[in-house]
Amino acid sequence: MRAFADLLDRLIYTRSRNTKLALIGEYLRMTPDPDRGWAIAALTGDLDLPAVKSATIRALIEARTDPVLFAMSRDFVGDTAETVALLWPEPPPGSLPPDPDPLNLDRVVTRLASLSRSDAPAALAGMLDRLEADERYALLKLATGGLRVGVSARLAKTALAQAFGLDVDAVEEVWHGLSPPYAALFEWAEGRGERPHAADLPVFRPFMLAHPLDDGVVDLADYAAEWKWDGIRVQLVHVGGETRLYSRAGDDITASFPDVAAAFRTPGVLDGELLVRGSAQGATLHDDSGAASFNALQQRLGRKTVSKAMLTDYPAFVRLYDILFDGTEDLRDQPWTGRRARLESFVARLDPGTFDISRLIDAADFEALADLRIGARDAAIEGVMLKARNSPYVTGRRVGLWYKWKRDPLIVDCVMMYAQRGSGKRSSFYSDYTFGCWTGDPAEGGELLPVGKAYSGFTDEELKGLDRFVRQHTVARFGPVREVEKTMVLEVAFDSIHESKRHKSGVAMRFPRINRIRLDKPAAEADTIEVLRKLIA
Repeated sequence: MRAFADLLDRLIYTRSRNTKLALIGEYLRMTPDPDRGWAIAALTGDLDLPAVKSATIRALIEARTDPVLFAMSRDFVGDTAETVALLWPEPPPGSLPPDPDPLNLDRVVTRLASLSRSDAPAALAGMLDRLEADERYALLKLATGGLRVGVSARLAKTALAQAFGLDVDAVEEVWHGLSPPYAALFEWAEGRGERPHAADLPVFRPFMLAHPLDDGVVDLADYAAEWKWDGIRVQLVHVGGETRLYSRAGDDITASFPDVAAAFRTPGVLDGELLVRGSAQGATLHDDSGAASFNALQQRLGRKTVSKAMLTDYPAFVRLYDILFDGTEDLRDQPWTGRRARLESFVARLDPGTFDISRLIDAADFEALADLRIGARDAAIEGVMLKARNSPYVTGRRVGLWYKWKRDPLIVDCVMMYAQRGSGKRSSFYSDYTFGCWTGDPAEGGELLPVGKAYSGFTDEELKGLDRFVRQHTVARFGPVREVEKTMVLEVAFDSIHESKRHKSGVAMRFPRINRIRLDKPAAEADTIEVLRKLIA
């Protein structure tokens, strides 16, 4: 655990992307199998040890120290793993039986993966007794799957590719066909084996992504335009008689959408937007291409089993954007125009009730497209996509190929009500803010009700000021949450707003973020819930 603990410690205190790449690369070159495989699985979020839960860790530490001391320390530190690692009592000298082999990642992962939830606490405690504080921290982060060291899955894979002179897209291509600790991957990386192949497996292939257009202008002779629908990006794969649906992050969501999976039985790999039938989106386009709001789609997300009523009330379908494979033929190197023609041919073979194709926007020039984009708000559509007609389908974002031109956000003034400590680098700051709007004029008895929560949109300096406000204006504490004086006005930007039965205010924002801190505005002048209701599409 020593080498892995040192790696995490250095990653936490390193902000430079290049330095993080170098640190991970050095670790992977110097660490033997299978430890490095388990490490890269942890860094990419692909390591699952279900026997260990946060509640297990809390129970262990509360049995060994004062629960009040732990609660107060956790509130100050802001991270359970770090708090437990620091508070864990050292065993009395001579109380531990001799163990000639130090704990390494392979021993830890293999042991914890084999345990039931009832057996895990004792085994985990025995490991913690043998480790130093920073190793205990690494162990707990590893066991719970929440490293939070500023390393994305893509960055970790890039580090692996650079460390061994591989192409990162080639690594991505084979990644989802392998499982930890990735022995075949490292054999290939070190020239001891062939490149792994996943031709007969329904594996995920990373999506092509778009850059924001911002204030740019493109020539529609070179770019095709289509609407950006508000669902979730999904990849459909049918290979070897098996069908899989993958989210943008590569998560297998097939179980949540068995109706879509059952309808896709044509060999190939497609890229599209998962939606629910309805008319909230696109109703003003008058071309029968409408869809329900994202709020309707949320009723289906994350479900391991889907009832007949859910299938009936929220029928899912996929609006197709692109095609990666037609059967076994790889089309990704073809230009967008060629792939679009193949997609139009492919979709004709699919069930029209479950699959349709994203229609292109007919605009004479960019100025005309800009006028059409203004109507995206009324149509409840996210915005416009612009795709270079000669663009191949490549992993990630490449400048000049695809652009997203999202509609302008909605903006309202809200009042901060509660604050909670962040995680990772923000664990020492109150950085997660719940805000509310008035039920009516506060001078006439109107009260604040929560309408959203945001933890982005502000600079590091603004974060320090907001954290200071929370600490100086706390009126009540609820564990890690502080209630504050209702005096801080936050200008909140968000993409859309929907009716919600789960929230007392009756509304829920989509993608809220702090747009501005309104120190100039009295809290009584913040917006009302009625104003928000008028913004519902």
